[in-house]
Amino acid sequence: MVDDNARHRDKSPRAAGKGSHKSWSGPGRARPRQPEDSSHAGGRGRNDPALPADIDPKRLSPEIRRELTTLDRVNAEMVAKHLVAAGDLLDEDPAAALAHARAARARSGRIAAVREAVGIAAYRCGDWAQALAELRAARRMGSKSVLLPLIADCERGVGRPERAIELARSPEAAQLTGDDADEMRIVAAGARSDLGQLDRALATLSTPPIDPARTGETAARLCYAYADTLLALGRDEEAVQWFLRAAAADIDGVTDAEDRVAGLD
Repeated sequence: MVDDNARHRDKSPRAAGKGSHKSWSGPGRARPRQPEDSSHAGGRGRNDPALPADIDPKRLSPEIRRELTTLDRVNAEMVAKHLVAAGDLLDEDPAAALAHARAARARSGRIAAVREAVGIAAYRCGDWAQALAELRAARRMGSKSVLLPLIADCERGVGRPERAIELARSPEAAQLTGDDADEMRIVAAGARSDLGQLDRALATLSTPPIDPARTGETAARLCYAYADTLLALGRDEEAVQWFLRAAAADIDGVTDAEDRVAGLD
């Protein structure tokens, strides 16, 4: 099975506007103004996690701020604060990020960006079923983010690798390019590995051939997944070389490729 280091990761939801995900939802998804929920009209709800005193809702990406115009001003500001907090906490404390994303959902459950934030935080917590439900909801609501690899990996997580492979073969997947296409390759190969189809997993990862000179997070994890699959096939010497390539590509330290090499020496 492809190691969890090779699973698809969305480094942060669109919430904090950090720019690490390329495919933000666009503006202009007109929806009628949502009725105000009096229990969330202002202040902190009973189950809301505490917000940092200096949290700045203006850090939210402009696209999402436009989506929040369907809410009343006070509620929109609270939702924005929780989304920013979720984005800030996603790497260091996914469970806390999920709590903030859920607080935003409680106030604005019919906004795609909010459901997407809950889905990504749940994914990072390993709650595949919740992540799958939320990411699907975000897509139904019109999210333009590239969520298909995440959704396919959630299908793996809930024990449906065959469904992940179907999604990887879909017309929508065929339209993916660049890192998004490589993310789907990693997930599809992982699904093949889940099924014990290691040769097919290796073929999936190597079609098209991996460029060993590439660097960056996705390139590193693609090389890592290839190395891990070689290792599962008993091709240890080749696996070491690809773990070394993963380490060279891993300028952000998202894998443990160097440790894997040391363990195989």
